[in-house]
Amino acid sequence: MILLRRLLGDVLRRQRQRQGRTLREVSSSARVSLGYLSEVERGQKEASSELLSAICDALDVRMSELMREVSDELALAELAQSAAATPREPVPASVRPMLGSVSVTGVPPERVTIKAPAEAVDVVAA
Repeated sequence: MILLRRLLGDVLRRQRQRQGRTLREVSSSARVSLGYLSEVERGQKEASSELLSAICDALDVRMSELMREVSDELALAELAQSAAATPREPVPASVRPMLGSVSVTGVPPERVTIKAPAEAVDVVAA
């Protein structure tokens, strides 16, 4: 099962790490406890829209950019889940427009590699 809070936490952590900032710095700037921010990043807590706004402000990232990246991660996770469930079936037509000309057919369900324009993303099916 794909958990949105985990994807959101992963994206928040990457944003913070790209900036070379610590949990302590961001939690202080966002006025949220370090422990709670850590739990959000690990996908253990659901962040409210108010909390997400404060974290985005602290990271100087637009919430729309954050959500777009989360949406892209969700599409990739759904694709990997679909490939793991039916490894010999093509990608569902509804997913194709989101991912351009990606096609997954006959791929072993244990590992799917999806090459995005900017980077390669390895997705491991559970």
